[in-house]
Amino acid sequence: MKTLKSKVTFLITALVITLNTWAQEPTYTNPVLGGDYPDPSVVRVGDDYYLTHSSFDYYPGLLVWHSKDLIHWERISHALNEYVGSVWAPDLVYVNGKFYIYFPAGGTNWVVVADSPEGPWSEPIDLKLSGFIDPGHVLDAEGNRYLYLSRGYVVKLTADGLATDGEPVFNYDGWQFPKEWSTECFCLESPKSTVKDGWYYLTTAEGGTAGPATAHMVVSARAKSPYGPFENSPYNPVVHTKDRSEQWWNQGHGTLVEDTGGQWWMMYHGYEKYFWTLGRQMLMLPIEWTADGWFKVPDNILAEDQLPAPAGKPAMSNPGLSDDFAHDELGLQWQFFKRYKPERAKVEKGELIFQAEGKSFDDSSPLLVNAGDRKYEIQVEFTLREGATGGLCLYYNEAGNMHITVNEKNFSVYNRGKRKISVPNELGNHGYLRILNDENEVSFYFSANGENWERVERSIEASGFNHNVFGEFLSLRAGLIAFGEGDVTYDNFIYKKLD
Repeated sequence: MKTLKSKVTFLITALVITLNTWAQEPTYTNPVLGGDYPDPSVVRVGDDYYLTHSSFDYYPGLLVWHSKDLIHWERISHALNEYVGSVWAPDLVYVNGKFYIYFPAGGTNWVVVADSPEGPWSEPIDLKLSGFIDPGHVLDAEGNRYLYLSRGYVVKLTADGLATDGEPVFNYDGWQFPKEWSTECFCLESPKSTVKDGWYYLTTAEGGTAGPATAHMVVSARAKSPYGPFENSPYNPVVHTKDRSEQWWNQGHGTLVEDTGGQWWMMYHGYEKYFWTLGRQMLMLPIEWTADGWFKVPDNILAEDQLPAPAGKPAMSNPGLSDDFAHDELGLQWQFFKRYKPERAKVEKGELIFQAEGKSFDDSSPLLVNAGDRKYEIQVEFTLREGATGGLCLYYNEAGNMHITVNEKNFSVYNRGKRKISVPNELGNHGYLRILNDENEVSFYFSANGENWERVERSIEASGFNHNVFGEFLSLRAGLIAFGEGDVTYDNFIYKKLD
């Protein structure tokens, strides 16, 4: 009897805990996407959300994501498979049953279009708009189409959205923030449009993306016409890092979206304090509309808070960065840097065959994934063929990188192009490599079996691999190397977040 009573008590307690769990309001914490996903642009179509962001010199470019709740995202396509230059802030929109992405690259502005966000996407179309960046699409009440542009300009588009219809005209001065604020520049950019209740809301960024922690910000203005005149919001700046003590620095570049429950949100980016190497990560904050028709972040809310989650059906998040190469082609997490040569990477029989390029690491483009954690490790199984050199790298750009290489003679560790140490290769042409990044302290390992590891050296401090040092808005990404002759076969690439 005592045992039965205990079982009943246990079942009742378990039921109460379950009901309380179901009753609890779901929450989230930033970042929504950890790693370098700057300048986000999101659109909702029915119950589905689609997202893209800057891809810079990583190709294939313009990675497109899908979500049901704005929190859990999965990669679904690349919209750009032709190198046209460094791709900056894009705008993803849905108009008349088609998806469009407007983006700047190579000194001009482009558009790609598709019937489905999964693709196939069109070849990039040059809009012949030089001297501007960060296009933002606008649709007026009559169905006319426009692009907002940097520096406060707007240009009309043709009905199909694939060409301009006239010359850009100036329509917005921006909002003058107090001169005593610590910023990088005025830098009026990233104009994005929201049309609501007869108003055209223009959401822009000011203050500069990099530099001081308090530089970047989100600014709002509104008008009754896409051409203005615009009045600035009394709640400016809508988002801004006020002090270096905050967790998220350089917060800016916002895009508004309404969820399926009628709540509004701002997707934007920011650097995590002391972790510039992770790039500008994707953040989200709730938005409320005021009685006088403006929007703002609710009072006393910070990006570092635990916050109520958006409406929507939770879905599986993206499958991570690991790859066992079991499919017929590379996963969507992989990108080349600048020299886009997809023919170098072939997936066959559950392995990646990576063709060597160049005589040294400096002559070869790595194959990279977007690392998004303070502490993580990567490892891979390698087989060298025909005199090739393989390896693992952490890569910011051509000048800022570190890697471990393996050839028939040595395991070697390099930092910024200089060899730090070499040890004899006693494993032959097959083995395992590993890099541990422990909050910007990096160490390198090799193994005969993937279980017992020998450390080469732990001597590289990586916090200086950032835009203020190297002058490009990138991040320290992880990936694979192949140079010399022949190719390197890789299997079971593992990216693992560590506590």
